[in-house]
Amino acid sequence: MSKIAVLTDSNSGITPKEAKELGLYVIPMPFYIEDQEFFEEVNMTQEEFYERIDEKTAISTSQPSLEYVGKKWDELLKEYDQIVYIPMSSGLSGSCSSARALSLDYDGKVEVVDNQRISVTLRRSCLDALRLAEEGKNAAEIREILERTGLDASIYITLDTLTYLKRGGRITPAAAAIGTLLKIKPVLQIQGEKLDAFATVRTIAQARKIMIKSAIKDIENRFGGMEAHEVDIDLAYTGSEDAIAGFEEEVKEAFPWIDKVYAAPLSLSVGCHIGPGAFAIALSHKLK
Repeated sequence: MSKIAVLTDSNSGITPKEAKELGLYVIPMPFYIEDQEFFEEVNMTQEEFYERIDEKTAISTSQPSLEYVGKKWDELLKEYDQIVYIPMSSGLSGSCSSARALSLDYDGKVEVVDNQRISVTLRRSCLDALRLAEEGKNAAEIREILERTGLDASIYITLDTLTYLKRGGRITPAAAAIGTLLKIKPVLQIQGEKLDAFATVRTIAQARKIMIKSAIKDIENRFGGMEAHEVDIDLAYTGSEDAIAGFEEEVKEAFPWIDKVYAAPLSLSVGCHIGPGAFAIALSHKLK
């Protein structure tokens, strides 16, 4: 049986500390503040990031260099026979397609998975990959399974401000100005590579109700029904954990089969584009 390393990037929300505890590996995604390069939990923490930025701060993101990725693969292949690399969705970053091109030089020892996921749903894919490796699957088999089931996930996310989306060109300045004036909070949906507007609300309470209602609808229509209990549910947020204060209890009430809800900060390379105060509920169909 091949010895397989599972590697992802920091868009999974997995920190270097957690990666070590789980037995997998993480490539930090670069981001820039006022043209200075940083890497999450390497030379900037979550707390430092949100203390430093405001709505006028120049922020941008990038993909890791192929030289860095290649060196990481070479390092892991000294200890492992194969690598399963699961970067963020190709629809949201070019890092996946770049890594796939690089993997052609590795004679099948590196399988790059594009299962159209990000954040806590990407984290679930990494956990699935670890389990599949333990069950004896090789890297190519793991890639095929994760890609075949990749779209069995949904994320609903509410933003506190439209400013960061405007700055990234996701919405027009006029729409952002009107939304801010009317105190509208958008609820967005991520399924695969698509980031779509889903609803608009005025209050956090309304947002939470819509997100839970939408999650229930997804489970009923796509994931086996509420009685099947075949879905993992996670929460994520940007900035302070206050963004999801009380939300875990609402989620447990709506989905009583869940004993504990996993909650984690969204990666900083995601936070760059949506700003602080956002929160999300994510569904991942359990891998059979």
